[in-house]
Amino acid sequence: MPERNQAVLDFLLTRRSRPAKTLTAPGPAREELMPLLTAAARSPDHGKLEPWRFVVIERGAMPRLAALAEERGRTLGKEARDIEKARDQFARDITVVAVIESPVESQKVPAVEQTYSAGAVCLALLNAALASGWGANWLSGWVAHDPVFREQGLGLAPHERIAGFIHIGTETVTPPERPRPDIAARTVWLSR
Repeated sequence: MPERNQAVLDFLLTRRSRPAKTLTAPGPAREELMPLLTAAARSPDHGKLEPWRFVVIERGAMPRLAALAEERGRTLGKEARDIEKARDQFARDITVVAVIESPVESQKVPAVEQTYSAGAVCLALLNAALASGWGANWLSGWVAHDPVFREQGLGLAPHERIAGFIHIGTETVTPPERPRPDIAARTVWLSR
């Protein structure tokens, strides 16, 4: 029988994202964030391509990104509540890490596997933050898919996309447990 790390298994069986709107300052400082980014970078990466990168959005950039989200929402004809929700992602005094999918040309590793790797980095960063005692949430929304916001707001190249915004801050409330999937109903066992 393999050696079991019960503490990690217990964490994974009980982990729970914290709603971003319930997070407050402080968020992790640079020296506290580096181990979380390092843990996230240990995600599966077929071909060792590193088809992702991080953009840490610090306090000084938040007002500019909030204003850009609002401007883009109006330009795109989004509803007021959708604009406010996008703006609000950048109106809080917490740490936000944009995980950027930055695909690499490869004959061996399909683009979709690189997308999966960027998603794995998001989840690993989220779990690392939670395991470190921070409140954290993985968000995206329409602003993550807007090419103008990506370019003007975060300086992304045309081939890059936002896999997610990982919001990390001090937890103010623990949300109640929510219903979880019925694993038996979501699992098929192949015996031959």
